[in-house]
Amino acid sequence: MVRNQASQLDEDSRLFAELYAPLRRFAAVVGPIEMDPDDLLQEAVARVLRRRRLTDLDQPGAYLRRTMVNLASNERRSLARERRALARLGASAEAGGDSYPSDINELLNLQPRERAALYLAEVEGYRYAEIGELLGCSEGAARKRAMRARRHLYAQVLGEVADG
Repeated sequence: MVRNQASQLDEDSRLFAELYAPLRRFAAVVGPIEMDPDDLLQEAVARVLRRRRLTDLDQPGAYLRRTMVNLASNERRSLARERRALARLGASAEAGGDSYPSDINELLNLQPRERAALYLAEVEGYRYAEIGELLGCSEGAARKRAMRARRHLYAQVLGEVADG
């Protein structure tokens, strides 16, 4: 029994080691700037492991990506509530905060699901059917999210050009 459990832990550890690098990059893209990518990935893995082993999942990478997108969305909402509360108190949420180049700020203004779809399509080179599978949506929804993200970024860039 103990030997079987040790073997299962070894299998999960090997799988996690194999998935770690691409999942860490994904976490860095979809997570809010205030959240460390390793923390986002760790929380996603912890949530999965509370219910089942990684090797029990049909597609552990896709499942963990979906979990990270959901966690990132929750964190983004929480940070937005915090900023609104600070604004009501008269404090600036931006005061004393780090400043980032505008292109990073523009990416951070995208919704996590849109940012994820754009990253998977443009950086990782996934097809939209695969992106839909990874994010738990249809191929059309994945395509639409990536297109919406591109439009948002283009509007930001074109707006800056017109202003400059």
